Amino acid sequence: MSAPNVDKPNEGIVGQMANSVKNTANYVSDTLQGKASEASKEGNKEQAKGNVPGKDSLSDRVSGGLSAAGDKVDQHTYESSAKANKEGI
Repeated sequence: MSAPNVDKPNEGIVGQMANSVKNTANYVSDTLQGKASEASKEGNKEQAKGNVPGKDSLSDRVSGGLSAAGDKVDQHTYESSAKANKEGI
């Protein structure tokens, strides 16, 4: 269970438990979204390499590369948020 919040010293056990539950739910959500971003990134990397049938033109490959980069940023954001929420559990 997380330590009492110094900004709210009278939060009490119920408040602490509610925060722990909220942090756990956020951790699970961020972890799942991070995994989804990772999967999307891998698919877009394959498109950028020209390995996706029907999506192998130069513009499709550039689009895949840009999308993979965006997915990598999203993945990092979700993983960082999940780590912060895990520390608050």
